[in-house]
Amino acid sequence: LQQNTAGDAFTAIQLMLSGWGGFGIVFPWLAIASFLIIGILIGKSLCGWICPFGFIEDLVDFITRKKREPSLRTHGSMLYVKYAVLGIAMFITVTFSASKLAGVSKSYESALGIFAVAPFTVLSPAETLFATLPKMIQDFVNAGSVKPVFDMLFWAQLIIMVGVLVFAAYVPRGWCRYFCPHGAIMAILNKFSFIGLRRDPVKCAKGGCRKCVEACPTRVAILDLPWEKFSDPECIYCLKCVDACENKAIKLKYP
Repeated sequence: LQQNTAGDAFTAIQLMLSGWGGFGIVFPWLAIASFLIIGILIGKSLCGWICPFGFIEDLVDFITRKKREPSLRTHGSMLYVKYAVLGIAMFITVTFSASKLAGVSKSYESALGIFAVAPFTVLSPAETLFATLPKMIQDFVNAGSVKPVFDMLFWAQLIIMVGVLVFAAYVPRGWCRYFCPHGAIMAILNKFSFIGLRRDPVKCAKGGCRKCVEACPTRVAILDLPWEKFSDPECIYCLKCVDACENKAIKLKYP
């Protein structure tokens, strides 16, 4: 993990609370502050424009013509999965931190193994794509051998990563929509963000046109939201709805 971690605020929270690296348990003020500041200033546009794994999802979505959208009922239920992933990861991290502070963490750490330090990051497809695989290539170039090939954890990481990318090929931004804990945090903060979208009710054809809804990769019910300003938890401000609207009825609003 020390050599493979790509690094992000959520990983920092897990590592700092677990006392990783021998530095002791530190409350992740800076990591939490980064989430709050970014969330308030630009909301979930971080997911739409900056996230490198989101970019990879857009690429695989672009090369796949056939899409398979889940039903609205299934979609609505699956939106909560990412909050469950976030909750499980934080539960393990916090309880391990508490056991370490109490001096009774040895049995807990023995049971969890590598998952005790950063339970989500260990299996994160982004971590596998941007850290584990590049390190394997580097090791192969330098030493002519690849150690993790026969490691069960590596194969689990690889299967999850490939599965997520295949899923994203058929369901646009599938990982972002349903499984990403970063997206869960940003979705909560999105409600309080300065950024938003405005729909002009005079220009909008509404019932006669649903192109904005059809263009949205996260299936935001744009036409059912307040027209003055909407900042839906699932909106990543990719502005595809803006481009799709022939009447130019949707515009970015800030603040």
